[in-house]
Amino acid sequence: MVPSDAGGGLMRGDLLSDPVEGLDEALAVVDAFDEALVAGLLRPGPAQAAGVSGLAGAVAGTPLAARVAEAAEKAAAGTGGEDHFVALAAARNALLGSVHDALVQRIDEAVGRPGTGEEAAGPGPVSAAVPEPSANLLAAARSWLCDLARGGWRGLDHDLVAGAAPVVAAMLPEPGMRRRAALLDGFAAELAASCPGATLERVPVRRWADLWSRALLLTVPGSAGAGALGTATGRLLPLGVDVQEHATAVQAQVHAVLEPAGGGAPRLVRASVSAPKPDTVVGAGLWQLLRPRMSLLGAVGEGRSAQVEAMPVTAEGDLLWDDALARTGEPADAFATARVMLSAATAARVEPLDRHPVRIAVPVLLEGYAAREGEDGLAFEVAGRLLAVDTDRMPAAGPLTPEAVAASHACVGLLRWDAGEFLLQPLAVETTVRKKTVAVHAGAWAGGTSDKAGVRAEKAATDAVAVLRERAGRLLRT
Repeated sequence: MVPSDAGGGLMRGDLLSDPVEGLDEALAVVDAFDEALVAGLLRPGPAQAAGVSGLAGAVAGTPLAARVAEAAEKAAAGTGGEDHFVALAAARNALLGSVHDALVQRIDEAVGRPGTGEEAAGPGPVSAAVPEPSANLLAAARSWLCDLARGGWRGLDHDLVAGAAPVVAAMLPEPGMRRRAALLDGFAAELAASCPGATLERVPVRRWADLWSRALLLTVPGSAGAGALGTATGRLLPLGVDVQEHATAVQAQVHAVLEPAGGGAPRLVRASVSAPKPDTVVGAGLWQLLRPRMSLLGAVGEGRSAQVEAMPVTAEGDLLWDDALARTGEPADAFATARVMLSAATAARVEPLDRHPVRIAVPVLLEGYAAREGEDGLAFEVAGRLLAVDTDRMPAAGPLTPEAVAASHACVGLLRWDAGEFLLQPLAVETTVRKKTVAVHAGAWAGGTSDKAGVRAEKAATDAVAVLRERAGRLLRT
């Protein structure tokens, strides 16, 4: 439910469940092209040629039409060059971008929120983009990625995958190249773990095509520059924390509403912090790795706002957090913020390369729903329609549990889209305990906790880190 006094009304559950015109057709074209990459484009068969040609047909009425038509013709004949593969990746990205835009527009309509405003792209003075780094490294990366497309995922072998290693090694020392290096390194590691491709039982078709096309487009000079940076000054009101954990890394992303100091519409922003981690540090112990890197986590854990002064912010609304430019503010309740300000908050525009359905994570407030347990898991009945709840995304590093979500009557969460449907990832819920309304937040332990389970997890993490540091010191001494 969007509060009516903030300009909204009841969430339109029908808009979240009704089909989006043209979406299935666009995804079918992408799927057909992705299947063509499975066997590779060195000697494409009729099915692969049709998949490539379908991509050209889908963008026939756009500025990409001529280049993609030529690229599709060459690729279908098995004579595609690097420029042709880049054009095909661009067409694929454009199609998924259109899907992204249609889904975000549907979300805005469903919750009654204003659309993306250009003014949200850069609040404050704008800095120039950084110069493009070495073109030779970009060309080397592009060559390797094109070899992958020719060989296909079924043609993967260790020699082919190993071609990324020298490129990544040369990129890492260059600060402007590290974004690409991280993507290539992770992609190559995933491919290496799946070699040989001919014996794979199941190919992650969409995922590998996503990684391949994104990496290929990032080899185009100017594609990964710093872009326009603005500054943000005002009161930051946290809504919740999304924790993303990997065996060797962890990231916490704080979703918040920025109330500009000079007045104007509130903005949706994010602030992220990440850290490497050993695989023995899990649960609440993760906060020990993240806490020293961003003071905002302490404010979130205490339920407080933050005052920011000239904090750098990207065109997409990501704050480049600097503790020196922030201080902890007054108490701030996430549900009060959501009820009063969320429906009127404008979202930053999304950069072209980032327009992908998987990137959708829109903060929303739901109230007055009924929780339903079914064969497919938990769902909320919203305005007569069921909205699936993604409890698998809730971190173990906080007190929010599926049971608390099922017993809740209000929820602040992220609206996502996956596998053809909208999903809700809870960040915080309000539930009733002993006739009192209690808020439970996924990031409640971010600044520390007296909760028994949290204290035990933090102590275990402290012991594990201490042992690892002692062992590392012993290795360095020998």
